[in-house]
Amino acid sequence: MKFLTTTALITAALTALIAVPALAHDGMHLHPHANDSSWLPLLAGSVAVGLAALIAWGRK
Repeated sequence: MKFLTTTALITAALTALIAVPALAHDGMHLHPHANDSSWLPLLAGSVAVGLAALIAWGRK
């Protein structure tokens, strides 16, 4: 169970680091930057995984 908790916390931390919005640059381009809200589900998912791991860790 400790391995599962550690894996979940590491996954949540890496997801949070990867999901940060990129710094925008000047010029026209087709890919979105920080003004796109598509990273919100990633943030919510990583928080949910982290909370579930903390609850599971506390119940052992």
